Amino acid sequence: MGFVDLHVHSCCSDGTMTPCELVNVAVEKGLSAIALTDHDTVDGLDEIMDYAKDKPIEIVPGIEYSTEYNGRDVHILGLFIDYKAPVFQEYLTRFQQSRTNRNRKLCANLQGAGIRITYEALVDLFPEAVITRAHFASFLLEKGYVKSRNEAFDRYLGDHTPYFVHREKITPEEVIEVTLKAGGIPVLAHPLLYHLGDDQLELLVHRLKDAGLMAMECIYSTFSPAEERQMKALAKKYCLLPCGGSDFHGGTKPGLELGTGYGKLFVPEEILAGLKRTLQTKILFTDLDDTLLDKDKKISDRTRQKILELLSKGHHFVLASGRSLKSILDVLQTLDIQKSNTEGKIYISAYNGAVLYDCAEHAVIEQYSVPIVTAQAIYDMALKRGIHIQTYTDTHIVSCAEDRELIYYRKAIKQPYIIETDLEKELAHAPFKLLAIDIDNRERLEELRREVELSEVAKDVTCAFSSARYLEFYHKKAGKGNALRRLCNAIHVPIQNSVAAGDEENDISMLEAAAVGVCMANGRLEVKECANYVTMCDNNHDGMVEIIDKFF
Repeated sequence: MGFVDLHVHSCCSDGTMTPCELVNVAVEKGLSAIALTDHDTVDGLDEIMDYAKDKPIEIVPGIEYSTEYNGRDVHILGLFIDYKAPVFQEYLTRFQQSRTNRNRKLCANLQGAGIRITYEALVDLFPEAVITRAHFASFLLEKGYVKSRNEAFDRYLGDHTPYFVHREKITPEEVIEVTLKAGGIPVLAHPLLYHLGDDQLELLVHRLKDAGLMAMECIYSTFSPAEERQMKALAKKYCLLPCGGSDFHGGTKPGLELGTGYGKLFVPEEILAGLKRTLQTKILFTDLDDTLLDKDKKISDRTRQKILELLSKGHHFVLASGRSLKSILDVLQTLDIQKSNTEGKIYISAYNGAVLYDCAEHAVIEQYSVPIVTAQAIYDMALKRGIHIQTYTDTHIVSCAEDRELIYYRKAIKQPYIIETDLEKELAHAPFKLLAIDIDNRERLEELRREVELSEVAKDVTCAFSSARYLEFYHKKAGKGNALRRLCNAIHVPIQNSVAAGDEENDISMLEAAAVGVCMANGRLEVKECANYVTMCDNNHDGMVEIIDKFF
């Protein structure tokens, strides 16, 4: 088995080797890949990528960002970044200016301590390098102000010295976002070096996972076997990919070698393979009614075969509907696409994104419910207007009446029902959505919508039409767009690899959240206007085949 090093520095930041020298050493040591992750700069990437073209080694383009979290420096690696992307370059300019501002203030503080230092002198001493505290330490050592680099940090440069200067508050969340936009994988670097303690470290990991963190450095030069096991367990708990590297700097970290750290480091090639699989996996979110399903609520053999091909290639497929989880699971049974021999997985986004469900594991991933008090208030508003309203238990529809709207709804949705207007009598837990139906008069639903949006309950819910006859109410944190982002985050699929298809108003947030939003030919005009692509074929003529052929 080969080995890799996914955390390496060159002289373009605070390392001592040139990018080309790093390649030579890595090849000599038999490494199959290295990631160049200089501090806050990508200046060495063109050089190393070009030099390694004809060498037996893979180069992962990367960067190491310094961010601030609760008064501490926290580092995030960005691996596989498109470092020439405009969105990345624009952010990097701001990021580097923040470091320059901090360095000038640190020089001023050290001058106050009687040290003759200027920012210009540092730049002259370390030309074309991104100035870090390691360069300050080298300056202090060379000028005789300290006897060792450790003394430089203990007296002048450490986080808890009187001279330390925090950078402009650039949060880990910000750099995670820009890494994702640049098509990369954000990684929490050397988590134990922040000395947060177990509880606070887990709090940080939880917070960053919610922000889109995809991986964590579990294998690191200074980690003991027990610490490595602890970090792998923490990563697994938060569904983060394991990563690893030496944090090689050359002569500035004596005894720490490329690839092997202090002699016991080993990052297996399979770590890199896992990260690469994540970047190659795509995901398709599709609405059900009038998008995936035809007028008879079925799919053609041609569409079924295309979905199976997509799954066999390792891509994921998500049924995203306003329907209840039970109703979508019933539909899934009829589609005949749940094959055990496919690498890709099937997920469900039910109740307009209020429930995310893993079909292979038969488990809920996340869920957001409407408080019963809020649900009852919406129920009562609808009843006063004479509008049909219903919600759901895990197994039944809870309808306000056995009326023609219920009969109409159940032509497509065969779920059993209960008649009840006092929700607390029938609901064992808060519902995931409510549905108002008016077969003849959309304007009455619009009036109900306006009343809800102007009421106190608007703080809890969002509402959107799923058809001309259906007005849906669900939790503010739900919605198909939020569900798309949350599921991509949970299963390590970059949002840049997402495609979403729909036809109605409640699909708009999903189409806008995806990298590619597709409206069916039969979709509403406002949905077409926000889509990146409109199909030539409608839902009755294999529009889904067109989508898969074009984007997968």
